[in-house]
Amino acid sequence: MRKILHIDMDAFYASVEQRDNPALRGQPVAVGGDPQGRGVVAAASYEARRFGVRSAIPMSRAVRLCPGLIIVRPDFAKYHKVSQQVFGIYRSVTPLVEPLSLDEAYLDVTENAWGEPLAVTVARRIKAEIRNTTGLTASAGVAPNKFLAKVASGWKKPDGLTVIAPERVESFIRDLPVDALWGVGPKTAARLREHGLSTLADVRSRSVDDLHELVGSLADWLLALAHGNDDRSVEPNRPSKSSGSECTYAEDLTQMADVRREVDEMARDAATWLERKQLFARTVVLKMRYNDFTTITRSQSARTATRSADEIAARALALIERTDAGHRPVRLLGVSVHGFSESPQPATIRDEDAAAKLPFD
Repeated sequence: MRKILHIDMDAFYASVEQRDNPALRGQPVAVGGDPQGRGVVAAASYEARRFGVRSAIPMSRAVRLCPGLIIVRPDFAKYHKVSQQVFGIYRSVTPLVEPLSLDEAYLDVTENAWGEPLAVTVARRIKAEIRNTTGLTASAGVAPNKFLAKVASGWKKPDGLTVIAPERVESFIRDLPVDALWGVGPKTAARLREHGLSTLADVRSRSVDDLHELVGSLADWLLALAHGNDDRSVEPNRPSKSSGSECTYAEDLTQMADVRREVDEMARDAATWLERKQLFARTVVLKMRYNDFTTITRSQSARTATRSADEIAARALALIERTDAGHRPVRLLGVSVHGFSESPQPATIRDEDAAAKLPFD
């Protein structure tokens, strides 16, 4: 039986800011952008969360919910440095560490550097190491698989530790809401509830065929999770499938020259990443969101991969011609590269096949 941990730093960005500025401690803090523009909340302290402030909501709404909210602009270089300290602790315990973000990871501690047979003891020691090293707290879930460990880590935040032993799996998951299922977003959850499926026990009561009618190809996966089954392994070296950047602008871009300048810069940033990773990419993708929140993607794939900044920029700029930029205000732009290889050899698949495999096309 595997011993999996899911460890999630508590209100990471906000907690770092409160640690470094004593005046912020005990106060409702939100890390993010300007509420007068289009800023969003990147992280909220637990004091702010009591007012309903959550990450990803507009900062203007956060201020309405909590008039006394203290807004701090993000310092990602600082957060990255703290994240490196935390992940250094993880990797000193086990090489099987799968990062999910700067502040979240899976660890397989079935075998560990401490020779500790109890995963809960490993979790306690890691939490203590994090506190001693960074002055921050983390919440941990301990379980036989990744799905259950992630659910458990969010059970008693902040500074929580929840264990789901194999013999407790059934009693723990039976009454969990369908939202707890990996891959079930708000729309899917609403659809399931419309058909009387509110808990994991409800999901298990339906046949695979019934679930297929409701959620399509997700049916088998959701049914397995509803029984507490998840055979995914912790993957410490997951290969990147794409890389890029995107930006939501404080004011809509209405001039084509501005759109082209932004796209060119993002494309060259992507090429710099490829150079640093010593990779080549076959596909360039342009993402665009208009001011009415309509979001489109345009992609172009070549048989020969490249990491030439000039070529990637030229291909990204050419994709603009397949959009309504210049005629419709643009709220967001993004450029990414896909289809990585370690050499620029010609592809063996057709361009349209490569583009069809993009995650957001």
